[in-house]
Amino acid sequence: MGLFESMDLLTAAFILFAGLGAGAINAVVGSGTLITFPVLVAAGIPPVTATMSNALGLIPGNVASSFGYREEIRGQGRRLLRLVPASLAGSLVGAYLLLHLPETAFESIVPVLIVLALLLVIFQPVLQRVVRERKQMAAPELDVHGGLAAMSTGRWAGVIAVVFLTAIYGGYFAAAQGVILIGLLGLLLPDPLQRINGAKNVLVLVVNVTSATVYTIVGHDRIDWAAVLLIAVGSLLGGYFGARVARRFSPVVLRTVIVVLGLVAFWRILTL
Repeated sequence: MGLFESMDLLTAAFILFAGLGAGAINAVVGSGTLITFPVLVAAGIPPVTATMSNALGLIPGNVASSFGYREEIRGQGRRLLRLVPASLAGSLVGAYLLLHLPETAFESIVPVLIVLALLLVIFQPVLQRVVRERKQMAAPELDVHGGLAAMSTGRWAGVIAVVFLTAIYGGYFAAAQGVILIGLLGLLLPDPLQRINGAKNVLVLVVNVTSATVYTIVGHDRIDWAAVLLIAVGSLLGGYFGARVARRFSPVVLRTVIVVLGLVAFWRILTL
């Protein structure tokens, strides 16, 4: 039996272009699953199978967008090494929940999380200014190592908690995890939005790789490999070119794009 035997050409084309769009959007902020997931379900793929297949297919796009943001990621190595374990642990928990809980278990809270993230993105400059003013007598927060040295223990614990909890959500459903993560990190980290977006791309990559590995080991027979291949090809191209475009955005433009995509993600979640 061929890999695409049960899929007609038009359906395959829709999935391929959905992967292309998802890869580009994930590079900008991260709500591409809201494109691919409905397309997979509309193609007759069961929701859990669609979630698992989507996670595998988007990995090439995550790699491409992280590579595209390599300049913004440079200098954040120490920070990311400390945050990656939180992403890994959280995604393992999320993958476990996907395989053991009812499909609708988290869907009721997703719109709330997206709205919260959008509010944080919108008011991030004001909130960061308040935080900086409260610490104005301290040493500069941002250094060549990504701000680790000057961050308080409480704020650093908050960053780890945010990464861990977002990774649980990402390992379970993944939709708009980038919106949520960049919104919360934008409040806690002193970095410009583009640097935070670069770090977000790496952390989302860790989440998707970890959860996809679990899906492959435990539920390989429930994965639609044709859909995985189509999304992978599309997301690889979309992720690379999306990152090249997004890196040229000013903070105001990037924040506007994040809010618009977040609102679209919110609407799509409500209509799934």
